[in-house]
Amino acid sequence: MKSKLAILSLALACPAVMFSQEMMQTTANTNPTETTSLKSDSTRFNSWSVSFGGGVPLMQNADLRSISNGNTLVGYSAYFSIDKALSHSFGLKLQYDRGETRQGYFNTKDAAPADASTSLRVGARTQYDAISLLGDINFSNLLRRVDSNADYRWAIHGYAGVGVLAYRAYQKDEAGQRLMTENKPFKFNSLFGQAGVGLKYKISNRVDIEGRVMYVVTGDEAFDGGGSDQYSAVNRISSHTSDNFFNPTLGLTINLGKNRPNLMWHDPLEEAYNKIDELETKVDNIQLCKSGDADNDGVCDDWDRQLDTPAGARVDGAGVALDVDMDGVIDLNDKCVTVPGPVENQGCPVTNTGAISDNETSLEGIEFDLNSARILPNNTPILNSAASMINQSNGSFTVVGATDTRGTESYNQTLSQKRAETVKQYLITNGVASSKLDALGNGKSDLKYPECDPASKCPEWKNKANRRVYFKAK
Repeated sequence: MKSKLAILSLALACPAVMFSQEMMQTTANTNPTETTSLKSDSTRFNSWSVSFGGGVPLMQNADLRSISNGNTLVGYSAYFSIDKALSHSFGLKLQYDRGETRQGYFNTKDAAPADASTSLRVGARTQYDAISLLGDINFSNLLRRVDSNADYRWAIHGYAGVGVLAYRAYQKDEAGQRLMTENKPFKFNSLFGQAGVGLKYKISNRVDIEGRVMYVVTGDEAFDGGGSDQYSAVNRISSHTSDNFFNPTLGLTINLGKNRPNLMWHDPLEEAYNKIDELETKVDNIQLCKSGDADNDGVCDDWDRQLDTPAGARVDGAGVALDVDMDGVIDLNDKCVTVPGPVENQGCPVTNTGAISDNETSLEGIEFDLNSARILPNNTPILNSAASMINQSNGSFTVVGATDTRGTESYNQTLSQKRAETVKQYLITNGVASSKLDALGNGKSDLKYPECDPASKCPEWKNKANRRVYFKAK
């Protein structure tokens, strides 16, 4: 058990050392001129405090217990500690504990029953003194919500540490009370450990009140007053090899130094809130366009190619009003955004009962993906308009398909024919008489942008414009 406690002490000490080194490194790497740096915490917050309080220890894991056979034997305890906060979420405590546990069948202050020895109905009490080093973790600071703006007055703390334990254990039966075991301090076999949780409330910057429950592992079978002989009748009551007890306490913490908040009560997100507020203020004060934005289209005048864009018009990155069908009528004023039309007709095609001119039938917005004859969804409004125009005319038309210059001539000839046939079939499905339509594939010989041969010489939008279907009047 002692070796286990030694390992436990190393395990608890290592995180504390690592945490302290991390804090020192963080402090060293922080700009000392910043008012929010951890290095300035020594002047902004108190980091030293003292704590004291009392409680009622209850022997729990032992041969002789404080609560058994319907009896509850209550002892007393007191503690005093010197506390150092190393960060907003971690600190160390050097703590002294003194107390007395009472356990067994009856209180040692009472008269022993006549059959106390024969029935193992004995009483016991243990006076103890302990010095320990505890790690203090502020879970409330570690788990604080980012969006929490509540007043920070409650905090949950966790404690764990090791130390040395000295005690005098007494046992009483019908023969009287006698000293059973005495364990003097500062010996290897006097190591013990304790851990627990506490709930703190900040009364003021100077004073905190705390309720705490600690569990003490003595590592000693004789602590309960059963004696040092492991084969004695009392020590055979239970197979436990370590007499452990709970120690609930209530105490106060006095924060030392000037009347400033303790570092453990510091909200670690406070600096983040302040930085966000400062950043928002700076962003609000930024002048995005030093040269101004005369037409309020979101593009600074230094880069705006059209300084008189009408109010409400959508613009591209250069500040030019969008004209999707490129008919010379911007989308804001175009009644047929996807179909070219003259300015006089608000961007919509002119319909009549006679033959349709080349300009009216050259609907070059019908484009295709690479190696595909599938009609794209954004082309259906154009084809529906073409169906209406053809039905209103008296002539017949050739649906012409074309490709870009990628691939062989035979492949592109077949692909262009498929595109023309696909469009022809779509128009027939939507009410155009089949007698008015022919389909012709021109392969890669019919380029809207002849300079794109080979295709690598042009940007992709030009190659896509070459992959098209348009109409010719016969």
